[in-house]
Parts: sequence; C-alpha cells; structure tokens
Amino acid sequence: MENPVLGEFIGTAVLTFFGTGVGCSINLKKTLAKAVGSNWVVVAFGWGVAVMLGVYTAEFFGAPGHLNPALTIAFALGGLFEWGDVAPYVIAQLAGALLGAIITSIHYWPHFRETKQDEGNTVGVFATGPAIEDKTFNLISEVIATFAFTFTLLFLPADFAPALKPLVLAFLLVAISFSFGSTTGYAINPARDLGPRLAYTLMPIPNKGKGNWSYAWVPTVGPIIGAIIAVIIFNLF
Repeated sequence: MENPVLGEFIGTAVLTFFGTGVGCSINLKKTLAKAVGSNWVVVAFGWGVAVMLGVYTAEFFGAPGHLNPALTIAFALGGLFEWGDVAPYVIAQLAGALLGAIITSIHYWPHFRETKQDEGNTVGVFATGPAIEDKTFNLISEVIATFAFTFTLLFLPADFAPALKPLVLAFLLVAISFSFGSTTGYAINPARDLGPRLAYTLMPIPNKGKGNWSYAWVPTVGPIIGAIIAVIIFNLF
C-alpha cells in the first residue's frame, strides 16, 4: 500500500506509544516491581526498539521512515527530499506522536491514578527535560545529539540491506542514548517531544503535573539545527 504520509503518521504513532510506554513503565506506581525504577539501559533499548518498529511500519506504506520533522526539514533544505512533501509529512508526524501518547496514557490510566506528582507523575514520563536546566547548554546538547544521529544515518552504506537498516537505526539510537542522552533526555525529534507533551497537557490524566512548555522550544529547535548542520556537512562530501 503506497501512502507515504499515512506511513509517517502510523509509523510515528508506533514509535511514540512504544517509547512513551517505557517512561510510564519505569516511573508510574504499581507497575510490575521489576519495571519500576529500571535504569538508563532500559530507556535506551526501549526507545531504540521503538524507532525500529516505527520505521518498519512506515516502510510498509512506502514512506521513507523519517518519523521526525527535524530530518524531513533538514533533508529538504539539503536537496535530499521534496519541499512539497514537507508540510504533509511534518503534520502527519506530529499527529502520529500525539495519537501514540494518547494510547499510552489510556493503557497506564490506573497507574497514573496511583502516582502523585512527587512520585513520578510528571510530563517527564512522556516528554524530555534537562538533568541540569541551562537552556543554552540544553539546546547545545540537543544540537549535538541530533547532529550525531543524523550525520551517522546519512553515512550508512547506500547498498546496505534495506530490511536490516531499521535494526541498525535502533542500535544507533541506543548509542546516542548512552553517549549523549543523559543531559536532556535526547529528544532528537520535535514530534517525539511535542506530541506526547501535548497529550499529557490535554488529557485529563489523574494527578498530572504541568507540561513544562517553557522548555518545549529546546527539543524542537535543537534537533532541527543539529539535523541541518549534519546535512550541510554531508553535502560537502
């Protein structure tokens, strides 16, 4: 079935409900004991697998599997993608991320009900936030992490087996998590942050905290800048 925009929508939804599910599983009360309080390795591999599954889903519909407005915009600026497709792709990605987070919130509803804000029921179960709030360096962290992801992605061999590429992307994201993710939560994708942040804000989730929208521009602007820099350097080669 060839429908790339639908593929970007469904693929981003898949990425987001698997990814945000990790945050809920390890932060909300009365999930299985072994899940609560799990470490960064679980987050890294959980989001890596989420990306892999999202890309496989998107490719079923003939989509490139960007699942990320930063990639779509940067690729268009670098002549690697058609400008006419940017707006439909970005809208689909944002909508897919919103839907994915809504599904996750419904799944974990009883656990949100059991978890107070000071116990982990914050927007951080869905969206990113800094370990140390310094928006200048938080922005730089998102730029660097997204640059590393995009730059490496662009230099994957052209003749690489297509069926294995999403698996490589999963390990690439795990590497980004281990190396650069612990400062800001490595959004590297505006949709992955904005969609869940909006879902957490709009849904009548029990005991929820604030959406921390004053920070939301960082995981939006940083990934776009980082991806654009990566594409510019790639084109120089």
